[in-house]
Amino acid sequence: MLTIDPRSATPPFEQLRLQFIEQVRGGELAAGAKLPTVRRLADDLGLAPNTVARCYRELERDGFIETRGRNGSFVSAQGDATEQQAQVAARAYADRVSQLGVSPHVALGYVEAALRPDAAASAAAGR
Repeated sequence: MLTIDPRSATPPFEQLRLQFIEQVRGGELAAGAKLPTVRRLADDLGLAPNTVARCYRELERDGFIETRGRNGSFVSAQGDATEQQAQVAARAYADRVSQLGVSPHVALGYVEAALRPDAAASAAAGR
C-alpha cells in the first residue's frame, strides 16, 4: 500500500518513487504488474496528477517501469538477463493460471512440483 506523509520533508513524488522501488525490489510488485493510471493514483493519494506523472517518469528513466502507450505503465523485469526472463515467465504463468481460475496456492504447488529435481528426471524418462 502506498502512502504519503504530508509532514515529511521528503517531497511527495520522492516518497512515492521510493515506495515503488522498495515494492519492486521486495517482490511485492512483480515484473509485468500493471500500475494504476496517473489520475487514479493521484486521486487515491490526494496528490496532483503532475506529482504522480513525475514519479512515473523517474521510475521509467531508472528502468523500474515501462510505459506502453495507451495500455498503461507496467513494472519492468529487474536484474540480469536470466533473472529478467524468469520474471517475465513467472508473470505469464501467473496471468494464465488466473485466467484458468486456478488459485494462487494451487498454482504455487504446481510450480514447486515442477521445480523438484526428480520431476525433471521423471519427465525426461517419460514417467
